[in-house]
Amino acid sequence: MVAHHVQYGRTFLWGSGRICDDSVDQVRHVQEPFYGLATVIKWFFSHMLMFLLEFNFCGLWHSDYVVDAHKAKKVDALQPCDTEYPGFMYDSSIRETNSLIKCGRCQKMFVVQAVPESNLVLMVVQADCDCSRQYSSITLEPKEVKYNASVKCNRMKSQKVRRRPNSCHAYHPKEDAKDCGGASEISLSVALFLASLATSLALCRWT
Repeated sequence: MVAHHVQYGRTFLWGSGRICDDSVDQVRHVQEPFYGLATVIKWFFSHMLMFLLEFNFCGLWHSDYVVDAHKAKKVDALQPCDTEYPGFMYDSSIRETNSLIKCGRCQKMFVVQAVPESNLVLMVVQADCDCSRQYSSITLEPKEVKYNASVKCNRMKSQKVRRRPNSCHAYHPKEDAKDCGGASEISLSVALFLASLATSLALCRWT
């Protein structure tokens, strides 16, 4: 349905509240020309400090106190970032449609019908035709959006604090749930009662 643009159209959504890895941040490299040199110096002094802290001077005259130094775990630097991920808009003007998808030697038929008074879609698909080799799965994993220095600075200035909506629409009168059938009601079956009464009277007479 997505590949053939039937009832669903692809769009892109953006999010600004995620945390991304800063190890491949190109904007930071542009703003700081000596970032590579500073990283090497920082790495050298941090490892030298860890060596001095973990080194046991008692081992120079007492070998029993010699311990192996543990390598410090590498922690990736994280920073706030903007992400982009695909979304799909439902075309509410199409109430019912059907189509055929060619999948090599077979054809896969599907029927789509919108459920009245709701945002649900009923879909019936022919299951004996496999299309997984021709159409790959669609991933919704967000991807980091890269900006240059000027665009990133302008976006940080123009960002606004998010606020809650003025009202909450969590209920619609046409979506009221109603009990269907008689399974939820407890009632006496007259026919079953009369049959049980007749059986009891017959057994009493025979005994």
